[in-house]
Amino acid sequence: MFGDLSGMMHKLKETQQKVEETKTRLNTVLVDEVAADGKIKITLTANREIKAISIDPSLLSDAEELEDYLILTLNKAIEKATKINENEMAIAAKSGIPNIPGMDLFK
Repeated sequence: MFGDLSGMMHKLKETQQKVEETKTRLNTVLVDEVAADGKIKITLTANREIKAISIDPSLLSDAEELEDYLILTLNKAIEKATKINENEMAIAAKSGIPNIPGMDLFK
């Protein structure tokens, strides 16, 4: 019995390490989002850290328009990054979880 428990604990530690490695790797995965007309480009990591924002100078004269562009483009970029992050983290976590009937945590 304790052998199985020890093995499960080891497996959980391996999983935790894979999750941490995945978090670190996701810092290098860049997600780009460009506004429909190309006036704003945003780059962020899959961990949702903004790395760059490029703004067309024509938007600098109208603060309200600039804000609208930023909100729309940032939200799209964050949505993309979140999907990548959640998918990768689920794969990392699922790899070390034993197959226990009824415990489908990461589908």
